[in-house]
Amino acid sequence: MPADYEELEARVGYRFKDRALLQRALTHKSVHSDAAADSAALRDNEQLEFLGDSILGFLASEFFFRRCPQWPEGKLTRLKAQRVNASHLFQTAAGLSLGQYLQLGRGEEQSGGRTKKAILANAMEALIAAIYLDGGLEASRSFVEARILEAGPSVEIQEDVQLDAKSALQELAQARKLPGHAKLFTVEARVGEQFAARAEGQSKKAAAQTAAALLLEQLHAEGGAAPASESGGH
Repeated sequence: MPADYEELEARVGYRFKDRALLQRALTHKSVHSDAAADSAALRDNEQLEFLGDSILGFLASEFFFRRCPQWPEGKLTRLKAQRVNASHLFQTAAGLSLGQYLQLGRGEEQSGGRTKKAILANAMEALIAAIYLDGGLEASRSFVEARILEAGPSVEIQEDVQLDAKSALQELAQARKLPGHAKLFTVEARVGEQFAARAEGQSKKAAAQTAAALLLEQLHAEGGAAPASESGGH
């Protein structure tokens, strides 16, 4: 274990009892491609990433549930998404200089893997899981809240973010306790400039099938053969 991992632990704010967990969290799967056949037991951070994603989601939900008790579900969901998305995790990882500690395969090293957004974001999730396994939920909560959830633009600033029309409709419906709106798709099938048919359905596929059937009826009624069709929908 490199001595400079102590510097990373200082940045993270957590000292590992089992440093093998930290090493695994920083080991990318590309290392396997360079490993000898007798090193098949070497483990990477993919499983830790899977666990860390779930832990982060739970801790973020809990944090904003406590921090913003008056906010509706839709707004809490958007705020959570702003803190746990890959871009924010990448920025956090960059702030910790996480890339310089990664263990990468030769190909990934040569292609700039230490600065790749996906690799660093995934390593952050793996690090969360490693802290959880080594120190428990409270240790991972302290790290997640300090380094991820409270970092970046403030909650008050994010509250003012303008809603898109779909989100605004959902929030208004929830506030007024109205039932969720049923999705209805409209699809138009067209052949050339002369023949067209429009149909509705609860899915795009169903609407497209109905529109195609109506168009076929038109073509048969006209006695013409059907060339390749064009279709569009919304």
